[in-house]
Amino acid sequence: MGQRTPNPSRLDVDLLIIGGGITGAGAARDAARRGLRVAVVDRDDIAGGTSSRSSKLVHGGLRYLEQGEVSLVFEAVAERRILQEIAPHLVQPLPFLLPVFEDSRRSLFTINIGMWLYDGLSLFRSPKFHTKLNAKRVLEVEPTLRAAGLKGAPVYYDCATDDARLTLETMLDAERCGAEIRTHTNVTGLIRKDGRVVGAETTDLLSGEHHQIHARIVLNATGPWSDATRALDGNQPPERMRPTKGIHIVLDATRVPVNHAIVCLHPKDGRVFFTIPWGAQTYIGTTDTDFSGDPGDVVADAEDIHYLLEATNDYFPDINVGPEDVIATWAGVRPLVSEENAGDESSVSREHLIAIEPDGMVTIAGGKLTTYRRMGAEVVDTVIESMKREGHPVPELRMAETDLNPLPGAVGWPEGGTCDTVADLVLAACPSLSRDAAVLLANTYGMRALDVVDLITHDSSLATPLVPGRTEIEAQVIWAAREELAGTVSDVMVRRTQLFFRDRDQGLAAVDRVADLLGAELGWPDDQRNRHADAYRAEVEWSRRWRAE
Repeated sequence: MGQRTPNPSRLDVDLLIIGGGITGAGAARDAARRGLRVAVVDRDDIAGGTSSRSSKLVHGGLRYLEQGEVSLVFEAVAERRILQEIAPHLVQPLPFLLPVFEDSRRSLFTINIGMWLYDGLSLFRSPKFHTKLNAKRVLEVEPTLRAAGLKGAPVYYDCATDDARLTLETMLDAERCGAEIRTHTNVTGLIRKDGRVVGAETTDLLSGEHHQIHARIVLNATGPWSDATRALDGNQPPERMRPTKGIHIVLDATRVPVNHAIVCLHPKDGRVFFTIPWGAQTYIGTTDTDFSGDPGDVVADAEDIHYLLEATNDYFPDINVGPEDVIATWAGVRPLVSEENAGDESSVSREHLIAIEPDGMVTIAGGKLTTYRRMGAEVVDTVIESMKREGHPVPELRMAETDLNPLPGAVGWPEGGTCDTVADLVLAACPSLSRDAAVLLANTYGMRALDVVDLITHDSSLATPLVPGRTEIEAQVIWAAREELAGTVSDVMVRRTQLFFRDRDQGLAAVDRVADLLGAELGWPDDQRNRHADAYRAEVEWSRRWRAE
């Protein structure tokens, strides 16, 4: 890919998807694999919004069992299994420990019954069956956990993921199947004909170019921006969204050492949050507060952080963490659907909504990361039916088989192999790398890690760490520019690597080098290179504004 090339002033497709988050990516992959001509536009990066700011879990929704939503759990655990198969490098088993205390709402016996049901709904194909630990054994495996009143804990298994990369690889597979992906492209207006939405006016925010994309159907997959997208023509349709803000904090694992993802209940309001091991870091979240305003401006505040630190110190009373221990934060807006405002022409589930607007635009809103593939198939079914109903010609379609075809990093995955297996292959191809760097590349790119290190065989300097003492390397920047649609320094620092979250200084020491490498690949003049570097520095400062509150 490399240097960004001018796009034609007009593009004609079957389906235009506005929104490059996980929902838009799932729909794009499904539609492109069926044989539809697809274009995707997003004013930011792939996964630039909520889809890179989740709890980074692929899970069955254990809490739904308590609410009697058995069918939802069954659907989610089935999708969890599929994602493990099509993206084993990105969706990996993670043990969860649910401590039960004397004053807990549910007894250890009752929770254990729920665990058997949870395993059963997965047809006993969970990553591992749950086990039950007594209090003594719990403190052996999690010695920093509060001992007072502890009765025991079940250990069950769900999966961890890199949400931004899952979205990216889904979109890259859509592109491989013919979809046109345009990031950093703002929709400035909708094109209408006879009262129907038939496309969009767009502006490339990096080049300033204006384009028209004409489509038989336009899909609004903008998550928390759904209502704003519906109102692009100046009208104000009834709001469907009930956005809420969730934040996470990142701390060094030496300050909050955990071996399992710990399921916690906040001592004040009983809300569930997680304390999750993340390599050399631990992250904690999430919160849940009402939000109004632009979801692109959401950021953690001091009250959010105090809320999580207070609960963390309650569960781990001897560690005494404070604001000074917080390395980074992320905040996102959940695109929750307000069912009472869904409207008559809507299909509402507990998690998501698909609506055909009066002007023919299709909106999908709500949903969860785990079930994105199934949501994509469902909304593409709606799109195809809309095309037929409106008299548009429908191309000869094929089965999408998104459950069978691996995502790009899993193509050629060794039979029965793991990320450690792939790391061995990486080291064999590039012996100069450290083991830690090889593992990072395997977990990030899967089998495509071999393509990344192939860059080093042509230029050994690309094995240089971006930040001294860390494992991210310069080759990742080149790969991001050439093969992963990266267009800005922030794209690389936040979503192609995770330096924004994982480095103690949030990657600021690497900014100039990343800007130089990207600039050379994408043909930036010096002033553009400096703007992108400064924009990342400003993003870091924005995320730290809570420190001054």
